[in-house]
Amino acid sequence: MTSASQVATQIPRDAHPVSRKNISDSALKVMSRLASQGFQAYLVGGAVRDLLLGGHPKDFDVATDATPEEVHALFRNSRIIGRRFRIVHVRFGREIIEVTTFRGPHDEAEDDDDKPAVRTNDSGMLLRDNVYGSLEEDAARRDFTVNALYYSSADFCVYDYLDGLGDLERREIRIIGDAEKRYREDPVRMLRAIRFAAKLDFQIAQSTAAPIPALAHMLEAIPAARLFDEMLKLFMAGYALRTFQLLREYKLLEHLFPATAGELEESPQAVALIEAAMRSTDERIAADKPVTPAFILAALLWPPVVELRKHLEDNGMDTPEALAEAGQSLLMEQLHHIAIPRRFTAPMREIWDFQLRLQKRRGRGGTKLLAHRRFRAAYDFLLLREQSGEDLDGLGKYWTELQEQHPEIQPDTRPEDEANPRPRKRRRRRKRPQ
Repeated sequence: MTSASQVATQIPRDAHPVSRKNISDSALKVMSRLASQGFQAYLVGGAVRDLLLGGHPKDFDVATDATPEEVHALFRNSRIIGRRFRIVHVRFGREIIEVTTFRGPHDEAEDDDDKPAVRTNDSGMLLRDNVYGSLEEDAARRDFTVNALYYSSADFCVYDYLDGLGDLERREIRIIGDAEKRYREDPVRMLRAIRFAAKLDFQIAQSTAAPIPALAHMLEAIPAARLFDEMLKLFMAGYALRTFQLLREYKLLEHLFPATAGELEESPQAVALIEAAMRSTDERIAADKPVTPAFILAALLWPPVVELRKHLEDNGMDTPEALAEAGQSLLMEQLHHIAIPRRFTAPMREIWDFQLRLQKRRGRGGTKLLAHRRFRAAYDFLLLREQSGEDLDGLGKYWTELQEQHPEIQPDTRPEDEANPRPRKRRRRRKRPQ
């Protein structure tokens, strides 16, 4: 079991690549203000990890011995959030610096305001965890060793209590403490292990990886809204393809997208489609092009939607109605696992519905579709279907050539509310008295 040592390895300024010029001015202000009031303050977590790897992080977290109430009192532009563990968000324009109080061990928890500082359910999942401690204890409470590295703007040193630097050099993701216990405390840590391994192109340490398949079912106890937030982090950060592959490898996908996971076991073409969608999204992010979760979600759920559509057609339903019914049914089922907001489910269904519209070679009438706001996404989806091995009788070539023949026609890119304004309510005319 990994635990924090009493003395940290201290890496001086001339022995590490972390530079203040690569740290957010807002984070430096927060640390400086806390230090000026006699509190400890360290940059911690992913920002330190990425700076050590030569990256340029966008998010910065600060750890301190000040309580959330003390931090809030120092910054008028802040608010305390969280129930499981209270933290403070300090806002500078659009930037938010997250400030956490050093966490302590559970066995020293005391009641606060008649509420238990620590509360778990029967499975060991943490429901409340407001236990404060020292810097050394905080390091032991972090999730992975590579995220338990601290940088001080006072002496410019990096502090390493758990050989996080060694794991960076070995390119390994290693959980702190007993893996099974830590996953039971918060099953989302399994997704975080996958996410960091994909993002950093690291291996997951054997002891960290081993319990994941057997505990994957615990994700079903996580609120669907929280899993949607985690899904965005998994698939919308530029490494969706590797993430998807790891989710399958460790038997996690079946507890996030169960209908999809079932189809993938039977259809290599379905796997190819989803991987093509993931790869395309990664390439767009790398090229700084806009992306939407709706496209990846449409690809993830397309295989079971198609299978259910075929079943409904076999039972006498016509194709458009069968597709609409299949899409609605699969979405309702999926929402029990991941709470996808309507702003994404609506375009998903339009992308699916458009696949039928694109099957018809319309001559002059086809040019009208080119201006539709969903045409580009639906067309890209059609191309991915062809790339995955589906025989669409040259539809991709047809729509490609039609666009080339009419470069003057561009899809509607106005915001959703402008492209589809709500109809104005008609005012009722008052009847004149007789």
